[in-house]
Amino acid sequence: MSDIPDNIQAIYDEIDREAPPVPDGSYVTAGNDRAEPEPWPEITPLLTELPPVQAFDFKLLPRGLGAWVADVVERTQCPPDFVAVTVMAGLASLVGRKVAIHPKQKDDWLVTPNLWAALIGRPSTMKSPAMAEGLRPLKRLAAQARKDHELALLEYKADRLFHKQRAALLEQEVKKALKSGDKLKIKAVKEEALAAVQDNEDPPTERRYIINDVTLEKIGELLNQNPNGLLLERDELTGWLKNLDREDKANDRAFYIECFNGSNSYTYDRIGRGTLYIESTTLSIIGGIQPSRLRPYIWQAINQGAGDDGLIQRFQLAVYPDDPGHWRNIDRWPDSDLRNAAFEIYQRLDEAEPLPTDDEGRVQGVRFDPDGQAVFNEWRSDLENKVREPDIHPAIESHLVKYRSLMPSLALIINEVEQGHAQAVTASSALKAIGWCQYLESHMHRIYGGAIDPATQGAKIILERRDRLPDPFKVKAIRQKGWAGLSETRQVKAALSELIESGYIREVAQHTKGRPAVSYEWNPALNTHEKNL
Repeated sequence: MSDIPDNIQAIYDEIDREAPPVPDGSYVTAGNDRAEPEPWPEITPLLTELPPVQAFDFKLLPRGLGAWVADVVERTQCPPDFVAVTVMAGLASLVGRKVAIHPKQKDDWLVTPNLWAALIGRPSTMKSPAMAEGLRPLKRLAAQARKDHELALLEYKADRLFHKQRAALLEQEVKKALKSGDKLKIKAVKEEALAAVQDNEDPPTERRYIINDVTLEKIGELLNQNPNGLLLERDELTGWLKNLDREDKANDRAFYIECFNGSNSYTYDRIGRGTLYIESTTLSIIGGIQPSRLRPYIWQAINQGAGDDGLIQRFQLAVYPDDPGHWRNIDRWPDSDLRNAAFEIYQRLDEAEPLPTDDEGRVQGVRFDPDGQAVFNEWRSDLENKVREPDIHPAIESHLVKYRSLMPSLALIINEVEQGHAQAVTASSALKAIGWCQYLESHMHRIYGGAIDPATQGAKIILERRDRLPDPFKVKAIRQKGWAGLSETRQVKAALSELIESGYIREVAQHTKGRPAVSYEWNPALNTHEKNL
C-alpha cells in the first residue's frame, strides 16, 4: 500500500493525466473498446556510453612518488587515478598556508594550494582502499603527532603539580610581605607572582592533519589550533552532501564554500555561544562517491537547482575513471623502500617553516620563474578564450574558471616536492600542472555529460530497474521510487520519451470522464532482445 495521503495521491493522478498526445507506436482505449494496437517498432539501443577520459600518467606525480603509487595500484588492483588524486590532496593539506603563489609577476593575486578531491566509481572500484593507501603517509604523521601530544600532556600535568605547589608557597610569601609592610619585599614578591602567572600555560594542543565527522564550531577550533590547515576525509561524500542539503545547515554549506579559497578568515557569532574568529579557513577535502549518488547534485548544478551554488564545481580533483577490468589476485608485501621514500617527502613538507604573513594575515607568496611564467601565461590565455566561447554550457564554464587557481596550486605543490620549499616555480612544475588540468578536464566532461543529457541517463535507470515496476506502469510509480534524477514528473517524462523513441515502451491512454489516464507498457520483445545481446 502507498503511504502517500489520499489528497496528495489525487494530485499525482491529475498530473499523470496531463500528458502529451499519444505518439506513433501506441494505442488508445476508449471505455471498454480497445483499438487495435500498432505493431511494436524494432528496439534500438540507448546511447548511454560514457564520454572517454584520459588514462592517468604516473609522470604527472611529483618526482619520487610515481613508483610508490604504481606499487599501491598493483597491490590493490584499483584505478591509479584514485590513489593519485588522494596523494595530491594530502600534499595540498601539508603545504597548506606555509607558502602561496602569485600567478602573475606584478600583481598581488594570491593562490593558496587548497584542493578538493572526489573519487567517483561503483562500489567494486576499490575507492576506499585506494584512498586509505594514498593517505597512509599523512596518517603516519598523525600517529606520531598523537604520541608527541601524549608525552607533552604528561609533561604539562607534571608542570601543573609544581606550579600548584609554587603557588601555595608564593601565597604564604605574599602574606608575610604584606604583614611586614616592607615595600621592597612586597615589590619583589609581586614580581615573582607575576612571573608565576605568566608561566601558567594552557594545555598543549595536538597537531592534527585529518578530520572526519565534525561540527562547524569544532572545525573552527581545530583550524585555529592548526593554522596551516586540515584535510577533511569522508569515505562516502554522500552523507556529507546530504547533511549540507538540510535547511538548518545552510550556514555550514556557506562556510565550506568559503573554505575552498584557503586564505579567508571567518567569524562565527551566535547568541549563547559567543564569537569564534577563525584566522584562516584552509581546508582540503577528499571522499568517494558512487556515480548514481553524485548525479542529482550535478543535475542541480546544471539546471539552477538548490545546489547551484558552486559547491560541486569546487571538487576540481574529481575523477571518474574506467573500471579497471579483469581482477587479479596480487598478494605480496609492499615495497618498503618506495613507501619510506614517499614518507620522507611528506615529512619534509611537514617540517617546512611557514613564510611570514603580511598586514592582512596573508601568507607570503612565491612566483613563477621567467620560463614558468611564460608557460602559465600561454596556458591562461587558452583557458580564458575557452571559457568565453559562446556555446559553452554554464556549468562547464563555472567548473573551468576555477582552473585559474587549480593550475598554479598544482604547480606550487609539485614545485615544493621537486625544487624545495618556497622556491620560484619552474617551467617543469608548470607543465606538469597543465598535464593535470588536461587530464582532469576529460574527467569533468564525463562527470557532467550525463547530467547535461539527463533524459538518456534517466531512461537507462528505468530500463535497468524495470523489474521493480508493474506492467503497465504510470509516471507516479517511478517518481515514488526516489531514483536519482527521476524525482520530478518532467524528469520522468523526458526519460520515458527516450524509451518510447528507442522502442522499449509505448503509451497506453484510457479515456475517462475527465482527461485521459496515461500508463506505459513494456515491449514484449524486450526479453528476447536482451537474450540476444
